[in-house]
Amino acid sequence: MSQPSRFAFYRYLSPRYWPTWAGLGLLRLSVFLPLPVLQGSGRLLGDLFRLLPLSQKRIARINIGLCFPELDAGRQRRLTRDCLRSVTTAIFEAALAWWASDRRLHRYHRIEGLEHLREAQKTGRGILLLGGHYTTLELGGRLISLYVEGIGIYKPAHNKLFEAVMAQARRRIFADLIPSKEMRKIIRSLKQGGVCWYAPDQDFGRQGTVFAPFMGVPAASLTMTARLARLSNAIVLPYSSRRLPGGEGYAITLLPPLENFPTGDDIADATTVNRAIEAGVRLAPEQYLWVHRRFKTRPPGEPQLYPLRRDRRLRRYSRLLFALSLPALAYTGWMAWRQRDREY
Repeated sequence: MSQPSRFAFYRYLSPRYWPTWAGLGLLRLSVFLPLPVLQGSGRLLGDLFRLLPLSQKRIARINIGLCFPELDAGRQRRLTRDCLRSVTTAIFEAALAWWASDRRLHRYHRIEGLEHLREAQKTGRGILLLGGHYTTLELGGRLISLYVEGIGIYKPAHNKLFEAVMAQARRRIFADLIPSKEMRKIIRSLKQGGVCWYAPDQDFGRQGTVFAPFMGVPAASLTMTARLARLSNAIVLPYSSRRLPGGEGYAITLLPPLENFPTGDDIADATTVNRAIEAGVRLAPEQYLWVHRRFKTRPPGEPQLYPLRRDRRLRRYSRLLFALSLPALAYTGWMAWRQRDREY
């Protein structure tokens, strides 16, 4: 694990960061909550958010309708509801990822397919953990770090205070942090036998992508996974994480390495990558990040699938959103204070 640098909090004393400080403070307190209460607070927050006309709710509804046409309208609505609950639960789970002890996290999870990781390590080659944007992404990274020292690949956040706190926490977990755009560093690390987590399942436009099916829908899919494997001779190991029902904890699933990959055919390779991510999605469909506009970029001649962003409307509702979230946040803070003397 890399040594975290000293956190320069004085750089973030401007009033524009005060709401972020308040939110991070509540997150830090939430670590003291028992897991069922922490997850329940996240679900409550999701139900409050669901009352508002947010674009994320419409995006999730569209994505689920496209990817699960076999479900009737009622089941699609329930899946959308559960997805929003999962997204807000992930906010509290980030606190576990950043600040909970290893001892506590060992009690909260199980791992499936660890033998695939151990066999890959015996080869001495680099390992590319092929993940997806599951809502348990942050906590899943922390849990897999209990078994292997890896490299964290990240995209810088817009909020500088949030990014600084996140980077500080992740440096205690990973051997190194590499921005997602610095591909040369990632390739160098893989060539040296490093383990890197990589999730290529978001829509970044047409550059560096091909159209390949994802959950049965043509999607702009990055070719970078095949390129990384080819240039570094790394083993590509599909990996997913999910939340278990009833507050039982979490499961990490490692699948066998991708065979005959890469092939040199960009569309075939992207299809293979998408299928590996789909396998993780189908283990817990409600825990995928359906609020992302995964099918924003369309093949030539196809219409747009999502409504235009309504930033002004979202700003209009931001104060109401904050007011609605206060009861859930206050309850979380109160429960965390009551549990403060417990060992976590």
